[in-house]
Amino acid sequence: MQFNELEKAIGYEFRRQGLLRQALTHSSYANEKHLKKHSDNERLEFLGDAVLEVVSSEYLYLNYPNLSEGDLTKLRASIVCEPTLALCTREMDLGKYLFLGKGEDRTGGRERSSILSDALEAVIGAIYVDGGFEEAKKFIRHFILTDIEHKKLFFDSKTILQEIVQGEHGETLHYELLSEEGPDHDKFFRVEARVGDRVIGRGSGHTKKAAEQEAAYEGLLLLRPMAPVG
Repeated sequence: MQFNELEKAIGYEFRRQGLLRQALTHSSYANEKHLKKHSDNERLEFLGDAVLEVVSSEYLYLNYPNLSEGDLTKLRASIVCEPTLALCTREMDLGKYLFLGKGEDRTGGRERSSILSDALEAVIGAIYVDGGFEEAKKFIRHFILTDIEHKKLFFDSKTILQEIVQGEHGETLHYELLSEEGPDHDKFFRVEARVGDRVIGRGSGHTKKAAEQEAAYEGLLLLRPMAPVG
């Protein structure tokens, strides 16, 4: 696979392309292909997670001087949680480039939040190893530490939407299951968020909660004007 397209999308050209390949290699592919030990992206993910925590902590500390330690911790959690990181991968279409085992690929692994978020952290780790801290920081600030207000909404979407509907619309918010596919160990759900009879958002995911969260986020964007964080 040629990575030029992905490198262009992320704004970083690897000197050691093997690092990028490793960052995109899921354990299911490594096991299926009988690759040597530690050929998958788990070690790079471990490193990238640590780099992400440092960079995001510094960013929030400098840019939100009025927030307490507790509020900073909560805001950081909303930015680096699995669903939010998966959301960040859409801009670069990261799922398209993953090396997955056949079974994982067949059952929707390229859209699974856990796989996408892990791969994103592995890419951060790979950039750190290949180009150093400043390059990794530049990547994080461009793809993750942007649009904080929307990401905070996404993290708290179900709770915030419930409060808005109860307080302002006087109707009942409910989630309607549209479809449920796949085997018991790997379900895929599609849901609608409804206020009364009105559809305000749709979502999908490998758990009902994830699908409802995405539907609630769409509903929030429809019903609520953006407000500053904190």
